[in-house]
Amino acid sequence: MPSLHGLLDTAISHGRLTVTDAKGRTRSYGGKAPGPEVGIRFTTPSVARKIFLNPELKAGEAYMDGELVMTEGSIHDLMRLFFANKRQFDLSPSQIFWRGVARGFKRFQQNNALARARGHVQAHYDIGEEIYRLFLDADMQYSCAYFPDGTETLEQAQTLKKRHIAAKLRIADGQRILDIGCGWGGLGLYLAHLADIEVVGVTLSERQLAVARRRAEILGVSDRVTFELIDYREVQGKFDRIVSVGMLEHVGVHYLKPYFLTVRDRLAPDGVALIHSISSKAPPGVTGPFLRKHIFPGGYAPSLSEAVSAIELSGLWVLDCEIWRVHYGHTLRHWRERFAANRERAAEAMDERFCRMWELYLSMCECAFMQGAANVFQIQLGRERDAVPLTRDYIAQEEARIAERERDFLDRVVASAAQALDR
Repeated sequence: MPSLHGLLDTAISHGRLTVTDAKGRTRSYGGKAPGPEVGIRFTTPSVARKIFLNPELKAGEAYMDGELVMTEGSIHDLMRLFFANKRQFDLSPSQIFWRGVARGFKRFQQNNALARARGHVQAHYDIGEEIYRLFLDADMQYSCAYFPDGTETLEQAQTLKKRHIAAKLRIADGQRILDIGCGWGGLGLYLAHLADIEVVGVTLSERQLAVARRRAEILGVSDRVTFELIDYREVQGKFDRIVSVGMLEHVGVHYLKPYFLTVRDRLAPDGVALIHSISSKAPPGVTGPFLRKHIFPGGYAPSLSEAVSAIELSGLWVLDCEIWRVHYGHTLRHWRERFAANRERAAEAMDERFCRMWELYLSMCECAFMQGAANVFQIQLGRERDAVPLTRDYIAQEEARIAERERDFLDRVVASAAQALDR
């Protein structure tokens, strides 16, 4: 009879996994090629069968529930082992079956109609700022940072990300900016200090909204930086620049066309939009079951082909497309290490089960970028083909100019996050 033993024996070649069942019996798998050496123990007799029937979801839930505990190495080591052998796991009959089920229910799982979108966002982003403060940078940037060398601190890399985006947008006096999915307001406030502009940030998270508004008040820019609790589909008016960082993953593949039509309709004739999103080098797929159920309900990182197909139907020009490969892997490593360093505080704020879920989430995503197919794209869009210069030379020039300008305001903008959160 097929069993977890057979699955592990077939799938694991890189590294070694030692499994101790609930009766104390031990078996080892792999060792044919270099890789992490990990040990786990099952605390209940039924967990092995549950994992065999649905490995990707049930192994994660077993760890969350204490039915799978680490005896050698860490949960991050276990994730590294899984990703080192992921191709073979993906070929197992159970994984093929559940992936087929997920594809069949893709439209339902990614139903982000207006009535459901707010609930999906609040399920993740409104769990409390205290958790996010434990692992994010001081500006509360909850998206991929920019690591040109890979040696930057998290704070440096997040500043470089904002600077890079601002350079591509070519921020100038008199512009009106729309920030779709504004988070805790850091990017919008950063842009507002580069020039005399108006910024409108929109979010569906009530808690993020409150913090962003307090930050604008602290910095004295509430007259030209406003944050609203509305869906991107409800925004009215025209904007010279549109920026959206880490929001496209919450749209859903069946809403990509309406999303880019909205960007087109809100963009001024000579305007520029910059869309930053998680993606993959692989063809269109589905969100992993653990992330879909426990972390990002309704979430899906579109493939580049899905995004570009929707853009083509909008009539917008793709002015530039940049692929960030391991940048998010470095970002997640920093987040994972910071969360681990503050784990006791996280358990006090939430509970032990949440901590296990969160460390698994951060580790799983880090491995997806460092060992798997995940990446990030930045697509620059315009209604006119000449909305930006014809070569990328201007980006470095703009970054140098912005770096000089940052000296006058960066510390104050970043500090406003802590002041707003402490109120």
